Amino acid sequence: MAATALDTGLTPAGVMAPAIPTLTRWGLSPSADLVYRTLIAFGPRTSERAGSELGLPPRRVREALDELAAAGAVRPLTAGASSRPSEWQWRANPVRAVLDTITKRAHARLVRVDAWQRHIAAVADIDWNSLPTGSVRRLPTRKIARRRITELIAAERHEHLAINPEEVFAADAAAAALPLDRQMLSRGITLRMLGLPPNDGDQSCAYAAELASLGGEYREARELPMKLMVFDRSTALFPADPADFESGAIEVTDPNAVGHLISVFRKFWTEGRDPRRQGVPPIVLSQREQALVALLADGHSEESAAAQMGISRRTVLYALRSMMDRIGVENRFQLALILGATGTAPLPAPYGEPADLPDEVSQT
Repeated sequence: MAATALDTGLTPAGVMAPAIPTLTRWGLSPSADLVYRTLIAFGPRTSERAGSELGLPPRRVREALDELAAAGAVRPLTAGASSRPSEWQWRANPVRAVLDTITKRAHARLVRVDAWQRHIAAVADIDWNSLPTGSVRRLPTRKIARRRITELIAAERHEHLAINPEEVFAADAAAAALPLDRQMLSRGITLRMLGLPPNDGDQSCAYAAELASLGGEYREARELPMKLMVFDRSTALFPADPADFESGAIEVTDPNAVGHLISVFRKFWTEGRDPRRQGVPPIVLSQREQALVALLADGHSEESAAAQMGISRRTVLYALRSMMDRIGVENRFQLALILGATGTAPLPAPYGEPADLPDEVSQT
């Protein structure tokens, strides 16, 4: 009777069982797929009962349940603390929740594989076997790698290059990085950093803005090959495992190997863009326009800005109109957005409707 119900997709009550995609698509065994379907269709079962209904030996059922439990697809319902595992009843978790968990784990595995492939491609041209003894060393833990990074930064004198391929730039990571950035920039070191477009509530954008305000340079690229730091073009450091930073790092001092990694950085730096500009080219303002923009950004009206500059209100309006025509925007709010995007002026507060210029100028 049970086999007939499973074959037709009907529960014993004659109701269609929920459609379940084949779990083998996500790496589970056929036995695990059958056991899960049994628990979904007929409710909680002991391993012995499920095996009997499916015609599977006890060992295969136990292995299937272990697979399903590891995938978050089933959970045991025990009769008590003294019950034996063979007496446990197993309940299936909802199909949608199981598929969400399995697909997320599958995606994580793909990300890990992709990270390794990009990492290997970036270092493939280095003949590691021919490097001199002592020019490559392993830093076995993340803590030791961080300590070594601090030492190398303290010894830097000219340039610091970095690639950060993390999709999420954690706030604590940014908070830890900025003091070191300030330290380098205060010593006159050139600081260039590459990152991915933000996927974390714009933490990386905030970091980029802070870095730029300190005098550093930050660009974004659609994809990046590896996590990397290069210190004064003489020492390079990258993760031992690109998918697990806790595994420590590799430090390289061979000039040819470091030179190759610098060329990798340079390629992506050339293709990257400053996220603060949002693709908008730099805007050059005259001294009068710069003074006017600064006054308006401080909250002056056209009248008070004109008085401060010793010109007429009409001249202020014509100057605004000239900037709007040159930049290709239609109103004051759009003008402020573009000027803010290029770092020419602060971004406007997003309130109310954009204010157009008065008719006396907009119709000119």
